[in-house]
Amino acid sequence: MDSTLAPIVLFTYNRPRHTKATLEALKGNLLAKQSHLYIYQDAPKQNAPQEQKDSALEVTKLLQEVIASNENGIYFKTITLIQRERNFGLADSIIDGVTSIINKHGTIIVLEDDIVVSPVFLDYMNTALKVYANEKKVWSIAGWGYPIDTQGLGDCYFWRVPHCWGWASWGDRWQYFKRDMSLNFKNSFSKSDIAYINLDSVADYFSHFTLNHKGKIKTWAIFNYLIAYKHNALTLCPSLSYIKQIGFDGSGVHCGDNGNILNASKINTKFPILFPDTIVESTLALQRIRDFELTHKTTITKRIAHKIQKISTIMQKSLSVIAHRGGGSI
Repeated sequence: MDSTLAPIVLFTYNRPRHTKATLEALKGNLLAKQSHLYIYQDAPKQNAPQEQKDSALEVTKLLQEVIASNENGIYFKTITLIQRERNFGLADSIIDGVTSIINKHGTIIVLEDDIVVSPVFLDYMNTALKVYANEKKVWSIAGWGYPIDTQGLGDCYFWRVPHCWGWASWGDRWQYFKRDMSLNFKNSFSKSDIAYINLDSVADYFSHFTLNHKGKIKTWAIFNYLIAYKHNALTLCPSLSYIKQIGFDGSGVHCGDNGNILNASKINTKFPILFPDTIVESTLALQRIRDFELTHKTTITKRIAHKIQKISTIMQKSLSVIAHRGGGSI
C-alpha cells in the first residue's frame, strides 16, 4: 500500500445526490489518483421506511458504478467498498471505520457524504499531515473553519476545537479516542474546564457530552474534543474553508436547515500555503469565533434543538414499531 498519501475514508448511507456531489468534488483533486479511497455504507434500519431503503439501494448502485468506472485507477488509486450488514448509525460507523483504517495506515482523511471539497483539499490535508506529523500537540487537521474575517489570520491557524467536517489525523492521536460516558470521565471536568471547552462560556459544546451521557443523542465528535483537551492539544484550521457542507437541507440527522450560516461564501482554492511555525491558539481567531457564536447564538441554538428533536422523533418511532411488533407497550 502507498504510504506517501493518507487514505481517504468516506461514510455514506442513503443520500445519493449528496454522495454523488461529494465524490465528484473529490475526483477533481489531482492527488485523488494517487490516493486509496475507502467507502463505508451503512445498512438501513430493519424498520426503515421503504423510501429510505430504496435511497440506500440507489447509493449502493452509485458506488458500484464509481468502482466500475475506476478502471486502471482513472479517479483513485484503489476503491474499497465496505457495506455494513446491519445499521451501525453514523457515530458507531465512523468510530469503527476510522479505527480500522487509521490502524492500518497510520494516517487518515475523513469525509461524510455531504462534504463537497475544494480541488486542493487533498494537497492541504496531506501536506499538513506531513508538516505536523511529529508535533503531538497538533490533534487533527480541519478542512472546515468558521466563516469569519480572515484578515490577519494567515492561511491557517491553531485553535482548540477539532472539527468533523472534512478532517485528518494520525494513529498515535486517535489511539486515545474513546466514547467515554462514565461518571468518572464526566466528573473529571471542572467548571473552569467546561468554560474553556465552551469557548470561555460563549458556546455550549459541553452540552453535547451531557446529551450523549443522558442517551438523548449519539454522536462522537464531542468526545474527540474532550480527549484533545485532556492532552492540551490543538487543531489546525484553514482561515477560509476547504469544504462546503451541503447537508443543510434537512436530509441528515445532524444538520438542520439553519446551518448555511456556517458555510463560507466561497470555497478555498489556494495552495501552496504557509503553515504556522508556532503551535499556539490564535487569540485573534478565537475572538472572532466567539463574536460569531454570540451573533448567531439564536440560530445555532435552533439548529441544535432541531437536531435533538429530529433524533428524538426517530427514536420514538423506532420504539413504537418495536412495541407494536412485540404486541406490548412501552
